[in-house]
Amino acid sequence: MNDFEKRLERAVERGHQVRQNKNQEAIEKALSEEELRRVHNEYRLELSEYIDQCISRLPQYLPGFKCQSIVGDQGWGSSCSRDDVGLDNDGTRTNFFSRLEVVVRPFGSHHVLDLVAKGTVRNKEVYSRGHYRLLTEVAMADFKEFVDLWIPEYAEIFAAS
Repeated sequence: MNDFEKRLERAVERGHQVRQNKNQEAIEKALSEEELRRVHNEYRLELSEYIDQCISRLPQYLPGFKCQSIVGDQGWGSSCSRDDVGLDNDGTRTNFFSRLEVVVRPFGSHHVLDLVAKGTVRNKEVYSRGHYRLLTEVAMADFKEFVDLWIPEYAEIFAAS
């Protein structure tokens, strides 16, 4: 293949890419607010069920945790918490609270799917994680992968405390 044919081939590829970009822009504009809300709800349902399945396994490895579903203004997902009693540095009785919460935030004006995790161990917030994508760019496998990373990360931090 000579130089001219290579340039011609690259030009055609660039043209195809421009057409794909224009098609994607047209699709994004065509999605109405209601359509975006519907898409968000579908993603939210799938992801919140997955979160619930994953978090419900935590008490098998960290006894004493109690799990519950979260549905409300803060979002949809699940949490797992535990209360412990122990001695403080000066020997007085103290209550310790530990909690992991993973939720999908409600639909908003930015048209994103927003996943948030917060972890508290023995009354101290040890991490806060977040991941979001435009609804038109969501890859559910990526969101599930973050859930799969964040829950064991919390378990490791809790077990080390």
